[in-house]
Amino acid sequence: MNNMAMPDACARFLLIVLTLILTACGGGLSKDDSEERFAINAGRDRSAAEQTGVSLTAQVSFATGAVTYSWSATPSLTIVHPDNTLATASLSTPAVTADTQYIISVNATDSAGQSANDSFTLTVTPENLPPAAVINLTAWPDQAVDTYPAGVTLTFDGRNSSDTDSSTSEPISSWLWQQTAGDDVLTGLETDQSTLVFDTPITASRQTLTLTLTVTDNEGATNTATRSITVLSQSETPPQIDAGIDQAVFSGERIVLAGTATSSVPAAMPITTLWTYSGDAEPAIVNPTVADTYAIAPTVSSETPLDFYLTGDDNFGNQVTEHLRVLVRPFPVRVLNDTGMTQQATNSSLSATQQNGWPGQDGQRGADALAASGQLDKAGRGEAGFDFTKLNANGDEEDVDADQFSCVRDNVTGLVWEVKTTDGGLQDLDHRYSWYAAEDNGGAEGTLNGTGTVCTLTNCNTAAYIEAINTAGLCGFYDWRLPDHQELMSLVHFGRSGLPRLDVHYFPNTGAETADTLWYWTAQPSADGVSNDAAQNAWAIDFISGVDNFLNKSNAVSIRLVRAGR
Repeated sequence: MNNMAMPDACARFLLIVLTLILTACGGGLSKDDSEERFAINAGRDRSAAEQTGVSLTAQVSFATGAVTYSWSATPSLTIVHPDNTLATASLSTPAVTADTQYIISVNATDSAGQSANDSFTLTVTPENLPPAAVINLTAWPDQAVDTYPAGVTLTFDGRNSSDTDSSTSEPISSWLWQQTAGDDVLTGLETDQSTLVFDTPITASRQTLTLTLTVTDNEGATNTATRSITVLSQSETPPQIDAGIDQAVFSGERIVLAGTATSSVPAAMPITTLWTYSGDAEPAIVNPTVADTYAIAPTVSSETPLDFYLTGDDNFGNQVTEHLRVLVRPFPVRVLNDTGMTQQATNSSLSATQQNGWPGQDGQRGADALAASGQLDKAGRGEAGFDFTKLNANGDEEDVDADQFSCVRDNVTGLVWEVKTTDGGLQDLDHRYSWYAAEDNGGAEGTLNGTGTVCTLTNCNTAAYIEAINTAGLCGFYDWRLPDHQELMSLVHFGRSGLPRLDVHYFPNTGAETADTLWYWTAQPSADGVSNDAAQNAWAIDFISGVDNFLNKSNAVSIRLVRAGR
């Protein structure tokens, strides 16, 4: 009995344990655990190349009604999402120089007010295209491609190197010049700049120089360009000859022949030179074996072209000829006097010799230059380009050497001028007059007798003097007047070394050369110094300094009358 009871007890015990285990494993699902939650999935982490498009899309689960979406990025990126009821959007990756991570997030909200969000990591990777190295070099005149003389300075220029995918204004971050062939030209030079300047070697044989340029962009990519040139030997290197610039001149003027002749090879010096010409007229070349010289333009009756050639020979027998063209025009009929200036100026001094370094100045042009070269035809005589004829008391011509004459005709302007005297009479050089005119006076007649005036007349003024000279019929003429500003200035001889500044052979008794000033009245009132709309001053010319100025009409000033003119 007792032995049979033991198995039953064990069986009941096992049944109880099994029941407890099943109860614990199966449990009971609560109502909360069995609900389905609203969720969104932005997708997996991914990578994209720089400056490419990326599509964004999200998936929601267990949404109630309509859903709105909002995309964002950290750091900030521009996301294109025109319709927030759609889960799709897009962006463009920026340019980067290294792998760069962005957190792309999306937030969703359904019509029940439930919200969910998710994000993924977008890694933007750089894609760097290599730069392009470029070497530019200016061709040498009259030489084959990439062939250069010995001893000349060359500039290898890498500034046109570029990087197509650069986002900065300075696409190249570094430069490196290297030489791979030929005599060394880089020692002592900066080889990390965009340009390389060096002198070609001077050797007994021609040779090839090869240089490379390696450029690096801002992302570390590199590219190399190579340039080879041929350098002539010293005996093959031609001299450097320059004939100067083309010109146009009048007959008798100076043609500037500012030639240069040199060599980049010291052993080729000195260079012997010779100027020659061709054309239908014959210029006079001064010192034709000197490169820097001048020529006198020939007399022509119509425009005549001339070609001038400068030939240079070096010690190796190399010869080079360069040329310039000069158009020679007939000298025009003169209606104005030249200045009288025949000297030429540099930046520090005056010189009587040709100054090719300062071309086109007064002493190289005009009637004065023609007179200096002996090519100016004159009806009379006169210093520099001036052309005067002496007239007697009847207005007839006198010989150039005549000591007694009353008037002077200017053969350029056609004006006839009064000549002052020293006899104490009406025309005496020491007489002084105030300015007075009843008409054409600028609103103020002037002064009948100014302070300090002196003369043989009752009233010492310009109008009274004009009337007296016309009454006397000086040189047989009765139309004497005050000269205007330009007429009186035409007598000034700016090139005269002595004083006063006019041709004293034809205009004696103008005044003492030791005087501080020698003012002579003109007929023109001055707009300077107007008072109550009336000109109180008139223009005068000083024959000591050669300048003009306005003087008060009451001033005591000299007079030189004029008549006629072209």
